[in-house]
This record gives sequence, C-alpha cells and structure tokens, in this order.
Amino acid sequence: MDPETVEVSDGIYAYIQPDGSWYINNTGFLVGSHGATSIDTCSTERRTRAYLAAVAAVTPRPVRTLINTHHHGDHTYGNWLLPEATIVAHARCRDEVLAAGPPANRGVFDEVEWGAVEVTPPFLTYQTGVTLWVDDLRCDVRHVGTPAHTTNDSVIHIPDRSVLFAGDLLFNGGTPFLLMGSVSGAIEALEQVVRPLGAQTIIPGHGPVCGPGVIDDVLGYLRFTERVAREGKAAGLTPLEAARQADLGDYAALTDAERIVGNLHRAYFELAGGDRGAPIDIVAALTDMVAYNGGRPLTCHA
Repeated sequence: MDPETVEVSDGIYAYIQPDGSWYINNTGFLVGSHGATSIDTCSTERRTRAYLAAVAAVTPRPVRTLINTHHHGDHTYGNWLLPEATIVAHARCRDEVLAAGPPANRGVFDEVEWGAVEVTPPFLTYQTGVTLWVDDLRCDVRHVGTPAHTTNDSVIHIPDRSVLFAGDLLFNGGTPFLLMGSVSGAIEALEQVVRPLGAQTIIPGHGPVCGPGVIDDVLGYLRFTERVAREGKAAGLTPLEAARQADLGDYAALTDAERIVGNLHRAYFELAGGDRGAPIDIVAALTDMVAYNGGRPLTCHA
C-alpha cells in the first residue's frame, strides 16, 4: 500500500501512509515562497526518505521548519534527516524524545528495519503554543493543555483554510491509544480544544483525511473505554481480563484492537486517583497487549 500525497488546500499537503497501523503515521507539509514546513516525520529511515522525496516532487524548496505534534517515534525518528530545519515542539516533547532514546526491537512488535536513526529532539520549544507563518498564511500551533494521547500533544490549525493537523489525538479507522497520556484528558482535549476549532478538513495522525465526524467517532471509543474500565474495576478484573470480556462491537473492526488493554491500564490508573500522564508500568501494559494478541508480537509493517 503506497503512501499518497493529498493536496487538501492550496499549498497544504497531507502525506497519508496506509494502513495507519503501528508506526505507520501521517505527516504533511505546507509550501511557501522561502521553503516548506513539515508536520512530523516518519518512523524509519526508509519511510522518511520516501516522504522527503514526496515533498521534493511538489517543491524544489527545502524543508526549513519541522513541527512535531508529539514525541512518539513514528512522528520523530525521522527528524535527523532534516538537519537544516528548525525543529519546533512543546517543551515536554523534547524531554520525552531524549528520554525514549533510539528505536530498538524488543519483541513487543514484529521486527522493524529502523535504519540509521539518530535521536534528534526539537530545539525550539513552547509551553502553550506558537504562531507560524507560511508567507501570509497563519498556522496556529497549540498544545492541548492536558495529557491526552501523550503528555505533549499539539495540533496545527490553519484557520483561513479550516484545516487541522491533529496528530494522534485522532485516529481514522484505527484504535486510539492513551497508554502514555490520559483517557479523560483526551476526551477533554477533543471536546474543549479540537472541536471548537471547527475545522472541516482534518489530517489525523493515522488513517485517511477526514471531516469533523471523526471527533465523535473517537469520543465514542474513549467513553466506551471508560465504561469498560469502571465496570471491570468494580468487578475486580485486571485490565487484561476486562479487555478479554469486553464486547468491542463496532470497534472490533478498528486496526490494532489490542490497544484496548493499554487504554484500560491507563483508565484503571486514573480511576485509582492517578494523575493524567503520570508514569505507569508501560512494560506490564505492553506485555498484557501481547497476551491479548494470543502471545504473538503486535503486527507492525513499518
């Protein structure tokens, strides 16, 4: 399944990588008279080089600015291939990129050929947001104000075009993932930050370009997760047991269904009074996700 470059508005492009499952993310770029602005990079050297070739096929101008929507490797591992770009992100994104370090195959996912990735964190950071101009086109880069998908999620809103790069706050056709963020925080971010922007064209972190209806789709899943967590915890079930007993219904058709287990680990933590985004036992959650997957490593085609 080949990536596709989609011009969603004049000079604004989404780079969509099917099928949007583990480590297969979307990026995008804006073309200005002095250079291009990239929204995220990709997970592997091969995928990022293909993305940069797609940018070069549209414009001969170099990528001068790179915005990271959050710290996860599928959005940041390719940063090193843009050595002349100013890399912009939330301050916590920089911290988390450095803390995570380089990629490695640890048996959780199918083996991936990462390439010669060099950890390259953002070096121009903000706390709440920053305004970026591509010629006379205003781009509002805004931290969502609470842990959600991660502790450091930002969106890029282009109000004059009603376009939103949502990062992994939104998945279209894939299971949302809140293990390193907050289920309640993600609901708050979508209801209080993302929806009020009123964007009509949304580039999700994974999956096809879509409209605002995806917000309700993701909110439905998040509320479902909260309900399963409340009922499972009240019944004395572990997150893995609750996930195995849960009827995913329509959500079973989403890619990477095993994320329900990680999401329940986070939801249980919050129900016990844990703070949004606070560290939890990631290894235990991932181990349970593999168990939910029949003991097989999680499918990854990156």
